Amino acid sequence: MPNIFVAGLANLETTLRVDGFPIEYQPVNYASYAISTSVSAVGYNVAKALTNLGNAVSFASLIGRDLAGDIVEQRLLADGIRTAGVLRQLDHTAQSVVMYDPTGQRRIATDLKDIQDHHYPEAQARLALAGCELAVLCNINFARSLLPVAQALGVLIATDLHVLASLDDEYNRDWLLAADIIFQSHEGLTETPEQRAAAILARFRAHIVVIGMGNAGSLLAVRDQPIVRIPVADVRPVVNTVGAGDAFFASFVHFYLELHDPYAAIERASVFAAHKIGFNGGAVGVLSRPAFEQVWAEFVVNRGARRWQA
Repeated sequence: MPNIFVAGLANLETTLRVDGFPIEYQPVNYASYAISTSVSAVGYNVAKALTNLGNAVSFASLIGRDLAGDIVEQRLLADGIRTAGVLRQLDHTAQSVVMYDPTGQRRIATDLKDIQDHHYPEAQARLALAGCELAVLCNINFARSLLPVAQALGVLIATDLHVLASLDDEYNRDWLLAADIIFQSHEGLTETPEQRAAAILARFRAHIVVIGMGNAGSLLAVRDQPIVRIPVADVRPVVNTVGAGDAFFASFVHFYLELHDPYAAIERASVFAAHKIGFNGGAVGVLSRPAFEQVWAEFVVNRGARRWQA
């Protein structure tokens, strides 16, 4: 399996199950097993998924010298994720609160503390990147300076820009200019997903663009190839969609590196993510490689693969 460098956020996440949105005011509400706390965030979710799938992952992140940081570090060790690149140089670890309802709708509150004011040591990242086949560089500010480092080493760069309303967005411009593989959400678009994907390929160096479209599936655009749509995989009932995009992104990267076929990769990634959303928590329900092979085999038998349409 390839060596993969991942730079991104790891935080402490608390999830709260609610009956629906909007939330009616109540001074006190008692609900059994409605609250859960775990380690999550994009960087950690991606690193965990890639590790579960058998990759050698070098994870770079910044956490705090606090109790939340202790919990993050312990969770990484338990998951078999190497912690040498996780630096405890902050006073406080980032945190998030996620409210979700039975339909999968969610409201996320993220408190990054002062992490956006800090930088990751480039020299340490350069050592970790050496020998890596791909770098997942999340659009957190401390990873910004690592983009040219990965480029100089000739490492393939993948990123997920999440909600990106405009291609002229100043914050995300460095990632748009550097990435070879770009993921983003359909949320906030003023054009069709097809138009957005075509615009990215026309303006930037990326050769693969994937746009997640929620319960409508996803869109894959490969340079000089037709744009295709892939429907949602029906694997198990939805419990919580938080972390679905991270599982989708990470598994696509894994299968793309393994199969060198973006179409086969996105088919498998859609199944991987569909299984994950049957669980509660951003990083819960992420399959191991043997477990995925079983789920994939059952999916192919029951539904059939190669479901995309141009």
